[in-house]
Amino acid sequence: MKILKIPKKDLKTIFYIFNRRIGIFIIFVFILFFDGIYFAENVTNSQLPINIIMFIGFVLMYYRANVRTRELMIYAVILGFGGEYLFSRALNMYTYRLENVPWYVPLGHAALYGRIFMFSKAPQVRKHHKAVEQLFALIIALFATSYLLLFNDVFGFVMTIGVFLFLWKRPKDRLYFFSMYVLVAILEIGGTAFGAWKWPSIAFDTFSFLPSNNPPSGISLIYFLLDVGCFFIYINRHKIVWKRLKNISNIRNK
Repeated sequence: MKILKIPKKDLKTIFYIFNRRIGIFIIFVFILFFDGIYFAENVTNSQLPINIIMFIGFVLMYYRANVRTRELMIYAVILGFGGEYLFSRALNMYTYRLENVPWYVPLGHAALYGRIFMFSKAPQVRKHHKAVEQLFALIIALFATSYLLLFNDVFGFVMTIGVFLFLWKRPKDRLYFFSMYVLVAILEIGGTAFGAWKWPSIAFDTFSFLPSNNPPSGISLIYFLLDVGCFFIYINRHKIVWKRLKNISNIRNK
């Protein structure tokens, strides 16, 4: 394992960056309790508290981010709203507790997007990116295989294969998307455990040949569409800058 060959000092730095940039979303999993079934049945049937918490968190993250990340976060909110209504309301891929699209979800997508982007671009993480990628790839493979064997999660396993195929010839994107997979899996497990949303027993509640767990393991594949969409918009809005950065990158790689 390459991760074991990283100097202890650098390894501690990577864990620190992970906790600082991404750890807040692991804490957010427990905040999903306030949009869960127990809270709704025993306290109040409202998504307002968690919407407010996420809005405040989004604003704080937005103003702490650099200009590029801010712009990508705005795109993520816009595409997030559209994607949520498409996959949840139109295609019945999953269903939120109140059968709506909570405001905190698209805002959460954007905040998640921005945080993982900052983690993947941190100098110490980039320095040892191959080791981090290998570790995440192993975790993902074990996670998806366990879900397949224990919960007959064919749908999630197929999507996970899609993730690896998507990244097969995209080595520069592996660190970002593997990080995204791991964090999305944690959020999905928490959200469904609290009952904030649920997944049907088969893909899209339609395809019986694709049994699914609640949640399926490889759902981050859908998040990738959001990420690719954000980058597509950004690149087309900044073609000159993107071309300049690409030329610099090509010169450095020679």
